[in-house]
Amino acid sequence: MILLTRRPGNMAAAELTFMHRDPIDAALAELQHTAYRTALAAVTLAQIDLPALDGHADATFVEDTLLAFPEIFVLCRPGAVSRQGEVDSIAAALPKDRPLVRLAAPVTIDGGDVLRIGKTVYVGLSTRTNSAAITALTETLQPSGYEVVAVNVPGALHLKTAVTSPAPGLVVINRNWVDADVFAGFEQIHVSADEPFSGNTLPVGDRVFVQGLHPRTAEQLARRGIAVQLLDISEFAKAEAGLTCMSVVIPESSVR
Repeated sequence: MILLTRRPGNMAAAELTFMHRDPIDAALAELQHTAYRTALAAVTLAQIDLPALDGHADATFVEDTLLAFPEIFVLCRPGAVSRQGEVDSIAAALPKDRPLVRLAAPVTIDGGDVLRIGKTVYVGLSTRTNSAAITALTETLQPSGYEVVAVNVPGALHLKTAVTSPAPGLVVINRNWVDADVFAGFEQIHVSADEPFSGNTLPVGDRVFVQGLHPRTAEQLARRGIAVQLLDISEFAKAEAGLTCMSVVIPESSVR
């Protein structure tokens, strides 16, 4: 398991869709990113840590550029035109241990809209990801045994802003932001009104990372016997980011 990250650059011009712009403390963001990498390094085997990418305010949010499966890498075509220039440097950094597919126009897709649970891949239809992405991902992933399921995301930037799966059979979900009926087969933890962004959790290895701003959600997970670790990414949250946005966890290749 490899952790892919990119150092933050100047995030002052980061893309925003559902939030107002607040000043970002660059020095604090760098400290928070270092703490994030350190915490995840304890539960991953290796790290690919890329430098900041000049001219790309959102490039630290590497999740939106790449989908990593044991069988294949899928390079995204981000929905914000300003982010499409991030993808080449991600492709160049990847291990050469599985096929690499690059999605092309008319597809637009952000990795934040893609939630893999087992062999089901939920794809959010959002302001960043279009219906052409559903067709393209289905064609790309079906040969590896994956089912692609479209999910309407009317109230959030990305699907994983509103829902993630911290443990088998369990989702944490904001029902106001996403079609919860799609996840009717799961036990659901519904986020509280004062923690609307807490649907974004990050399970890695033997623990689940939760934003420090979301103690209620962390407590509900801990009650279920899940090992929880809190992380402060408050400066990145100002850029409409969650914990998953800041990395791609690359599983071991199944290609032999």
